[in-house]
Amino acid sequence: MDIDNSTALVTGANRGLGRALTDALSERGARRVYAAARDTASLAGHPDRVIPIRLDLTSPADIAAAVAQAPDVTLLINNAGAAHFADPFTAQRDHIALEMATNYTGTVDLVRAFAPVIESAGGGAVVNVLSLLALAGAPPMAGYSASKAALHSFTQAIRPGLRSRGIAVHGVYPGGIDTDMLAGFDGMPKAEPRAVADAIVEGLAAGHTDIFPDPTSEQMSALWWTDPKGFEHAFSGEER
Repeated sequence: MDIDNSTALVTGANRGLGRALTDALSERGARRVYAAARDTASLAGHPDRVIPIRLDLTSPADIAAAVAQAPDVTLLINNAGAAHFADPFTAQRDHIALEMATNYTGTVDLVRAFAPVIESAGGGAVVNVLSLLALAGAPPMAGYSASKAALHSFTQAIRPGLRSRGIAVHGVYPGGIDTDMLAGFDGMPKAEPRAVADAIVEGLAAGHTDIFPDPTSEQMSALWWTDPKGFEHAFSGEER
């Protein structure tokens, strides 16, 4: 992917990894970056080439409006997400529904809406920011893990069809990132958002299909490839 000539749309761009990705793309030379978030007021302070767009992934009307406002997108980065911390037996149903609606269904709708846009622009890429938890569920984040696993499966499913339309599909599998989502969880390694964003952009530019953008994810990816059950147990909290 040629970042210099890209026009990107980043979801969840108001903070954390999304804001870092927006800055990284702009500094890397992207012609334009559409920064999407539910609250456009929270997008203040971006460079001139960054254009705020209101986008709630659970709103079909917002998705349709985003397509109308960003008709030249060649790079779609699906970063927005929702997370609640609860085990499989006590998680509230509406929390699980929100995680699925944001992390899976809404993202699916956005990919479907923008695939024709990217194709008509001559091709480009779709980047789905997943998680190591897409590959093995963690009991304290059962709903989040399930929603990311669903998006991982969708990422694999769309790859052949979009490749034939000139659109590459990339999956990103970070470990912990030092964002609001993990605030207060100080007993785990957390990568800096900008370092993760830079690694994602580098992986995208290099054409890597699966991107493990931080030290924890790089280490765990080796376990995933060689010992899937060992990878599963690493997140389950159980002894092998």
